[in-house]
Amino acid sequence: MGTMGLALPWRARISSVPRERGTRVEPSEHFAGGPNLAAVDAQGEDAALAAACRSGDLRAYERLYALHGARMKNLARNLVGNPVDAEDAVQETFLKVHRSIASFRGQSSFITWTYRILINTCYDARRSRRRKKEVANEDSEESPGLEPRAPGAHPALRMALERALAKLTQHQRDVFLLYEVEGFRHAEIAGMLEMTETASKNTLFQAKKNLRQMLEPPRTSAAGSR
Repeated sequence: MGTMGLALPWRARISSVPRERGTRVEPSEHFAGGPNLAAVDAQGEDAALAAACRSGDLRAYERLYALHGARMKNLARNLVGNPVDAEDAVQETFLKVHRSIASFRGQSSFITWTYRILINTCYDARRSRRRKKEVANEDSEESPGLEPRAPGAHPALRMALERALAKLTQHQRDVFLLYEVEGFRHAEIAGMLEMTETASKNTLFQAKKNLRQMLEPPRTSAAGSR
């Protein structure tokens, strides 16, 4: 797969040390002295959305799109590499959700289930594009245009990060994108990629370690400089 146009700005350094709890705002955090009411509300809306979609209420799909459409497009763009294929993947995802909503059993949240369908749709799109290019006998994939970034994102650093990401394994790249770029929690990523939460954490740690090795300049020993 070619380099990806990342839709959000990147940090200048990739830390190999797991992030301490409290440095990332997690929806599962509790308010002092009581449960996280926002999380409870989100779970209630998730269940209500699932029930309404199952009953065929088209307004529920409109609500799902209003809440998650932009984030889904952003994730799809990072997975498939360009906005056109990303738009197609999101539309195909909503069609699949509508067709298969009866099979939703609530073993994960409705939103996690929806994102899993999106990710698998993006995987299918990547495989299809790869097969078409092989049939066409093209030497290399066309590199997608870079998406607009926030001011201050250095182009050279951005391209270096994208090249490094392309060298990661698929699981490492996807976990990194879902956690560091899209802001999902490991519990959510585990449901989307059908892996354990521990495996998600370990995969992220290895991805960041590999990125640091590729991006940081080699260190010269003090003895060798004398």
